[in-house]
Amino acid sequence: MKAHLTDLLSTALRVVLADAAADVTPELQLDATRDARFGDFQTNLALQLAKPLRQSPRQVAERLVAALPASPQVARVEVAGPGFINFFLADTAFQSIVAEVLAAGADFGVDRSGNRGRIMVEFVSANPTGPMHVGHGRGAAYGDSVCNLLEAAGWTVLREYYINDAGRQTDVLAVSVWLRYLQRCGVAVDFPRRGYPADYIRTTADRLFAEVGDQAWRCDGMDALPPEPEAADDADDAEKGRIKLAQEAHLDRWIALARTGLGADYDRIKQAALSDQLATIRATLEAFSVRYDHWTSEAELVARGAVQTALTRLADQGLTYERDGALWMKTEAFGDEKDRVLVKADGAATYYCNDLAYHVDKLDRGWPLLMDVWGADHHGYIARVQAAIEALTGRRDALNVQLIQFVTLSSGRMGKRSGNFVTLQDLIDEVGADATRFFYLMRSQEQHLEFDLDLARSRSNDNPVYYVQYAHARLCSVFRQLAEQGGCYRREDGLQALARLDTEHEKRLLTALARYPEVVQSAAADHAPHRMAFYLKDELAEAFHSYYNAHKFLVEDAPLQAARLALCEATRSVLASGLSLLGVHAPEQM
Repeated sequence: MKAHLTDLLSTALRVVLADAAADVTPELQLDATRDARFGDFQTNLALQLAKPLRQSPRQVAERLVAALPASPQVARVEVAGPGFINFFLADTAFQSIVAEVLAAGADFGVDRSGNRGRIMVEFVSANPTGPMHVGHGRGAAYGDSVCNLLEAAGWTVLREYYINDAGRQTDVLAVSVWLRYLQRCGVAVDFPRRGYPADYIRTTADRLFAEVGDQAWRCDGMDALPPEPEAADDADDAEKGRIKLAQEAHLDRWIALARTGLGADYDRIKQAALSDQLATIRATLEAFSVRYDHWTSEAELVARGAVQTALTRLADQGLTYERDGALWMKTEAFGDEKDRVLVKADGAATYYCNDLAYHVDKLDRGWPLLMDVWGADHHGYIARVQAAIEALTGRRDALNVQLIQFVTLSSGRMGKRSGNFVTLQDLIDEVGADATRFFYLMRSQEQHLEFDLDLARSRSNDNPVYYVQYAHARLCSVFRQLAEQGGCYRREDGLQALARLDTEHEKRLLTALARYPEVVQSAAADHAPHRMAFYLKDELAEAFHSYYNAHKFLVEDAPLQAARLALCEATRSVLASGLSLLGVHAPEQM
């Protein structure tokens, strides 16, 4: 309906501008009103045109109204206040939405053509060195739902997970597993304080122990390593910082020893550890209804020469230089706060270098637009990656980064914990995947989220996801009750009787249904799935629950019953569609 009114207003605007021989391009804004006294939709277009047309806003508004084409969907149009134009819709304009929803089904309000463009969305990409935590979960719910919305708004979307399986963190993982394996074999070895101590490390070590027994992977030189430094209880912050660096250096000595002493067996340990962690991550994502189209390995990216290719392209364009034995990129010239190191003096590529190569690779694969979903602590990383892309492509718009703010858990204890931190799987097991996803998506990703465990577990209307899902279950129960009473519903009968839907509760529900396409487009355009969550709870579900509590649907008046059941069917369809875009199920019973 908003699109129809916009078309009418655009026609009137062209007439008024032509008559005035004016060359202006005002922003045509049409908003739903909050007060029924001012109609159903309102525009301030006349106020924008008053100055360039040299007339009062009310005069311009009256000219616009006079130029509006007639429409059976519009009951009347009024000029109010200083020059606002208020549209009052005819009852048929609301009632016809039922037929539109039922005719389109799951495709109502969406564009599945994929013709808007191509975009690759990379999200989560947690290091495969441990289970996903609750912060990763918010990024997963957000990224997956944004992909759903973009696809519903006409985009061709590829969902990608970037496996950070190269670099020091994977060596820390491998050494942690190796040392736990040695301990399992009865070898007296102190576990480094900067290793990964959680139980999942022991799980992989135990699996390897079962495969190779207790006679493998001894390594000369272990006893020769100096003891690990430890900070005194009364150490100040500076001393603790120094000791922390020394402990990291101690861990690096373990890594070097394992690499040289174990040879090919070291790679076996590393691959076993990475395989176990990736399997856990994949299982958690599947339980969370998150899917990916493609997984890219950083190690494979490096192995096939993508990093060197990117470095060569940068050098050919004169964008790199050497200083202090390191290779630098001229990122400051492209908006970064300073130039960045690509290859360190010891010949090792920086994380930034590999990330740069990865983004070049994504563009080279034919995806002209990229979206990355990162944690809020990576905000300082945006400028340097965008600088690299601009340097290589000349485009500033190729990469869009969405930052996810942090999550804290409140008001309730977890029944199970995986080690010394709360994993996403813990949270799913505790409150369910649907509640977890909906709670993550209720608030903008730009805001800190306090996750209320007790509320997420509750089966009450105070629980937002329960409230929305209960609306769908209630709608399903209406049709079950009809069948139990031996009744029959024919959609054709309901469509013929839509004029009977004339109560305020019905108009409110019909208005909410008509808003769905607008919400899909808005949420997709602004990458804001929280708008869909808000719409489902505070507009559609609330309108239905109020309707359900105020009116009976199974009545003796056959045409009225058919019309109300058609409205119920349409509402059920839109609720299910909206929930699916958020990755949340629409239960038939609760």
